[in-house]
Amino acid sequence: MSQAIFITGTPCTGKTTVSEAVADRLGCKLIKINDLAIQNDFVLGIDDEKGYKVIDIPALNEKVAEIIHSSDELLIFEGHLAHLCDGGDKVIVLRVRPEILEERLKARDYSDAKIHENLEAEAMGVCTAEAYDIYGENISEIDVSDMTVDEIVDELSDVILANKTYPVGEIDFMDWLILNS
Repeated sequence: MSQAIFITGTPCTGKTTVSEAVADRLGCKLIKINDLAIQNDFVLGIDDEKGYKVIDIPALNEKVAEIIHSSDELLIFEGHLAHLCDGGDKVIVLRVRPEILEERLKARDYSDAKIHENLEAEAMGVCTAEAYDIYGENISEIDVSDMTVDEIVDELSDVILANKTYPVGEIDFMDWLILNS
C-alpha cells in the first residue's frame, strides 16, 4: 500500500514549486490535484462571481482514493484542494504571511477581489481549519514566509520521513486581518 502525502495551502504559498522539488528529492510520484480535476472532467463550471473553477470534490475524492489504492509507492498530492480529499497519511499546510502573499498574488495578476479573498483565507487559516476538520492532529502547518525553497524542501522531507512535526495552531496571522479590515 502506498503512502499519500497531501501538500496544500492558499494559492501562491509555494505548493507547486516545493512539491516538485520534494518529489525529485524523495524519488516519488507527484500528482497535481488541479490537473487531475481538469483531466478527469471534474470541473462543474466557473463561479460567475469569483471566476474560479468549481470542482466536483466527491468525484475528485474517488479518483484520489483510486490512485492511492492502486499504488505501492510514496505519492505526493499537491494543490489547494488536496486537504479536502480523504486518504492522506499526512497533510502539510504551507502558510505565508499575508503581506508576502499579497505581492505574489499581484505578480500573478489576480483581481483585487480574488487577492482580498485569498489574503483573508490565509489570515484566518482556512486551509488549516478545513484540513483539521478531516484529519485532526495529523497535520503539519509550516510558516514558509522567510524560508528558501531548499529550506522548505528540507523541512517537508523531514515531515514526510517522520523526523519532524509542525503542530497546528502555532501560526497566527489574524493581526493582519484586524489591521486590514
